[in-house]
Order: sequence, then structure tokens, then C-alpha cells
Amino acid sequence: MNTNQVAANHENVVRVKNGWVMLVLIVGVLLADISILSSARQLAMPHGVFLLIAWLLIPVLVVLLVGLFSLQPNEARVLLLFGAYKGTVRESGFHWGNPFYTNGQQEFGAQIARQTKSPATMQNEFPVRRSLGRNKISLRARTLNGDKLKVNDKRGNPIEIAAVVVWRVEDTTQAMFDVDDYENYIPTQSESALRHLASRYSYDDGEDNEITLRSNLDEVSQALRTELQERLGKAGVVADEARLTHLAYAPEIAQAMLQKIVHGAVSMVDMALRELAEKHVVTLDDERKAAMVSNLMVVLCGESEVHPIVNTGTLYT
Repeated sequence: MNTNQVAANHENVVRVKNGWVMLVLIVGVLLADISILSSARQLAMPHGVFLLIAWLLIPVLVVLLVGLFSLQPNEARVLLLFGAYKGTVRESGFHWGNPFYTNGQQEFGAQIARQTKSPATMQNEFPVRRSLGRNKISLRARTLNGDKLKVNDKRGNPIEIAAVVVWRVEDTTQAMFDVDDYENYIPTQSESALRHLASRYSYDDGEDNEITLRSNLDEVSQALRTELQERLGKAGVVADEARLTHLAYAPEIAQAMLQKIVHGAVSMVDMALRELAEKHVVTLDDERKAAMVSNLMVVLCGESEVHPIVNTGTLYT
């Protein structure tokens, strides 16, 4: 078994020539060449070879124009020359580079892939922002709003959990060369990290000083960000923030817990009525017992705070 790992790539920031200077230079030479060709008949000296060079210069200058490109703020271009990495340009503006630098994949391939998927799948799919032509990569912060996942917590209880991740590309060479597709790599690893995180903590009611998903949101979010960074760092991506956006028991366990709550409330009401009868605190008829049972059930099972009402009259008024 081969245990050798491929060495990680590292970004090398380079500078290229100013695009405006090169544009003026190339266009100037092109116009001068055309002017010379147009007046070649008036030259007295033999011009056979001279004209050939002048004609060949035109396609060369046109090819040099292909080397012009622009970068917006927080955008970079990875320079590849016949498969060899030559550096990364991060400075925004109008530039000129070798016209034979690889232009990279175009976005129409991603559009065709999306058209083959159903609308329901496309709605839940991670937004596709593939590298556009000329191997450009966005360095801006992006947000991944994950779907709800049904997982088991530390105690084996099924829960629903979701998280939002704010991420950005830090090392363009790792993003392009160390993983096959970093934009698909991120949501996959984010889901895996969230599932692993949920299995490490209990939903609630932990032991003394135990971190739980519900009670220690900041600690859990920090743990999620740390694990995400370990996974996404291989793709040259930085997780700036990761926080839980949804946390709840799964529907099946929520129904079971509701049954337990109701059963416990009924037991408490029954105990209260027996205590009152055995200690002869007050004698209640069936109607007053029903009213007391109703009030106690509201107090014990209600979600909102209960406000007491003081009765200044008799028990029957």
C-alpha cells in the first residue's frame, strides 16, 4: 500500500506588465506597420523580405492583444503556461501577460450540468460559481447556508441541525490544484463536519459542566469552525465564521417527549388532589376538581409564562 501523500501547493504572488502601457505600445506598432504596408509601393529600395516581415508582424501583434486582461478587487488569476504554474496575480486593474497563459474552463459547462437536474435538486444545491475564463478565482467572502440534517447526538437522540458557514479562498493554488473542485468540496466537507460535531455533544441535559448543543452555542460554533478549518485548509479555504442556524429534536422524538410531559403533568395533578384530600386541606366537588385539573394542566404544559389571578371572593364565586 502506497502511503505517500501529494505535497501541497503554495501560492506565489507575481506582478505582470501594465495593460494600458502594453495596449498603447501594441496598437501603436500595429498602426505603424499598417502605414508602412500601405506606402510600400513608394519605397525605392527592394522590399520583398521587408514586406514579408511587415505582413507577419500583424498576426503577431493581434496575438499579443490576447494577453490583455483585467481583475476586479478581491479577484485573482492563476497563471499557467503549458501546464506549469507561473504565479498568481492578485492586484486589481488592467494587466498584460503572456498570451499563451491557459485560459481555464468556461462556465457554460456548469450551466449544462445544472440543466440536467430537477428543480427540487437545484433549489437545495450549492450555488455554482465556477472559475471563469483565464483561471480567475474570486477572493470575496461567500456564505454557505446548509440544509437541515437529521443526525444522532452523543446520547443517540435523533435531532435536526443546520449551520451557516462564511468562507473565502486564501490560497489560489491549493484551491485549483490540491482538490478537484473546491466549490463542491466545501459543502461536502461542511456537512461531514456538522454531522461529526453533533455526535460529539448532547442536545441538552448534559452532566455537570458538560457542553451541550443547546446551552453552549458559542462553544459549539467555535468547535465547528475549528473542525471546518482543518478540513477546508486542504483546499486553501478559510472558514471565517460558522454558526448553528437550526437545532431541534427530530419530529419522532419530539412526539415522544410530549407524551412524557403530559404523563408527568397528569401524575403531578393526581398527586396534588390526593394530598389535598388526605390532609383535609379543602373539600372539592367534581366540578371544582375538573377546574383545578384544567388549570394545573395549563400551568404544567403551557409554553408561555403563567400569570396568577387572585380570587377575593369565595371558592364558588
